[in-house]
Amino acid sequence: MKGFRNFLMQGELIVIAVGLVVALAFSTLIKAFTDNVITPLINSLAGGGRTGNGLGWTVNGQRIDLGAFISAMVYFVVFMAVVYFVIVVPYRSYMQRRGTTVFGPPAPSKVCPSCLSGGLPLAATTCRFCSSEVPLIA
Repeated sequence: MKGFRNFLMQGELIVIAVGLVVALAFSTLIKAFTDNVITPLINSLAGGGRTGNGLGWTVNGQRIDLGAFISAMVYFVVFMAVVYFVIVVPYRSYMQRRGTTVFGPPAPSKVCPSCLSGGLPLAATTCRFCSSEVPLIA
């Protein structure tokens, strides 16, 4: 069990899992938008018909169902709040107790004056992109 727990608590695995959950929730939001707004608009241009009730309107017999889209947006916000407070916050505090920072602000960096590439460590003396000398920041 200890090995399995260590596997689950690897930083990369949790980050990938949170990314996957965000992508799945976002795909639900996009699917609702396309199914309930874009598709009916396109169908209304061609003629065809389907009507419904609720928040929205009908254009050339096609229902633009804003209620379903707003519902999907609310679902997305609630779902992401649950992911944040149930997975991210406890995991971040657990990793801080272990001495590792995850889901935090990025490390300070500097920009190369020659090629303007960013993300160089503060202790870097040469740019990893153009190999020019980079002054140390005191």
